Formats: sequence, C-alpha cells, structure tokens
Amino acid sequence: MKDRIVRGMEVIGADGVRVGAVDEAVGNRIKLTAQDSGEGRHKGHHHFIDLALLAEVEGQKVRLSANAAVAVTFEEEEGGEGV
Repeated sequence: MKDRIVRGMEVIGADGVRVGAVDEAVGNRIKLTAQDSGEGRHKGHHHFIDLALLAEVEGQKVRLSANAAVAVTFEEEEGGEGV
C-alpha cells in the first residue's frame, strides 16, 4: 500500500477526521506537510505517522486504523521521537 501514497493525499483517522496531508512516504513513516504540524513548538515543521497505523488507501485518502485524536498522539518528530 505504501507505493500508492502520494503527495497531497488527505490523511484521516478511522473516524473520518482529518489528521493532515501527505508530504511523502519515507521509510516506514508518512511525512505530513509542515502546515499540518500543530501549534506552539510543533508549528512549522514536519511530523511523521508510522505506517503501522495505515489501514488502507482509498482514492485520494490515506485512512488510519486509529481515530484521529489517538493517531496524533503517535506522531513523531523527524528524528523519531514522540511529539
């Protein structure tokens, strides 16, 4: 499925709530666009979602296996540490 993930796709939780947009798939993670980075010290840089949370790619959407509120708690910084 990773090979079907392309820039600009919407990343949504299992509940249909938007998590962000794909910048690219890198290694075993999805790199979200910097504009979807959140607030405060997280604003303006990329966050990553592990492909282990990938449920399916449907059309132009990447659906995660966790609800959006849960998925964002698993976001990582570029170096792999949690947000």
